[in-house]
Amino acid sequence: MNIDKVAGLLATALTASLLALPFVSLQPNRILPGEPLGLLNAAGPPGLWLLLLLPLCLIKQGLKLRLLLTSLALLLLLYTAGNTATNLLADASPLARVSLGAGFWLGLFWLLLLITDTTLQLKLKPPARLLLISLLSGSVAALLASGHCDNLSLLKEFHNRSDFWHQGLRHLQLALGSIIPAVLAGIPLGIACHRSPGLRATLFPVLNILQTIPSLAMFGLLMVPLSLLATAHPWLGELGIRGIGAAPAVIALFLYSLLPIVSNTALGFDRIDADIREAATAMGMSRRQRLWQVEFPLALPVILSGLRVVVTLNIGLVAVAALVGGGGYGTYIFQGLGQTATDLVILGALPTLLLAFLFAMLIDILIAQQQGRHA
Repeated sequence: MNIDKVAGLLATALTASLLALPFVSLQPNRILPGEPLGLLNAAGPPGLWLLLLLPLCLIKQGLKLRLLLTSLALLLLLYTAGNTATNLLADASPLARVSLGAGFWLGLFWLLLLITDTTLQLKLKPPARLLLISLLSGSVAALLASGHCDNLSLLKEFHNRSDFWHQGLRHLQLALGSIIPAVLAGIPLGIACHRSPGLRATLFPVLNILQTIPSLAMFGLLMVPLSLLATAHPWLGELGIRGIGAAPAVIALFLYSLLPIVSNTALGFDRIDADIREAATAMGMSRRQRLWQVEFPLALPVILSGLRVVVTLNIGLVAVAALVGGGGYGTYIFQGLGQTATDLVILGALPTLLLAFLFAMLIDILIAQQQGRHA
């Protein structure tokens, strides 16, 4: 049998994690620590089927088969967790909870790495990658929507939070509300820095200094002037511009977004071959036509790379903005920390990670499409 070394290493780590670490934990309530239980002791037959699938992921030949098997293993992992929770709570007290253990989370991590490695080896085109993500996400969503996993403590926390989707919308509003103005300001500034070395030498150090300010310090620095503005001009407060809330969060995230966008825009235009510009000029293009029809499309992949950094950074930083009343999934993280409720922390952290991953993948697909056009 021909073994893929990377897949073999990942599958071995996956098996070891599932066998050696606790798969779930049976807790007396949502706060107190519980009894850790291994996969074979807690899961029964579904756990055995999961372990039987893993050796098949080592086969080097048939990457499509490996992708199918790892995707099935991912769904089986979630199904096994839900089935385990239902069985354990059958004879437990009404306050008892079943939390996912380190074995589950590490197993999920290794499975996602296996799927990613297989996808890269298949060299799927952007539309195929998007279709794969959609099918996998839809299958997971369908399993969760079926109610099979509702006995897990994480799902109980989800059902107890009626504002979950509202907080998700708030999270996106804060992230995108800072990115859109940063793109509108950053791209022209990047083009100007490309054309003016003096402006680049002045602007880049300022943006670098802003980037080094810790997020909590940035929020704190903005709270005082915004509070004074709202006090002096009450109509600004009515518009939502106050020392706490969305205003300091959006302004801080806007400032953090400028450096990656400005620097990548300038870099993208710097990399354009001078001969291409000369050819466009020789064809009779004006400066504006050359900018939008030739230079900007060629620089776009590099600009999108900077945007990818900004999106993942901002989605993560929005969680910290909950400390100044910004809202979003960070609210659950800090509530969970205050209540020592681990599953509530995960309820805030997990969708934040998923949003960052989803947007990063979408931008990667755009970059690949743009590079394919100019290959």
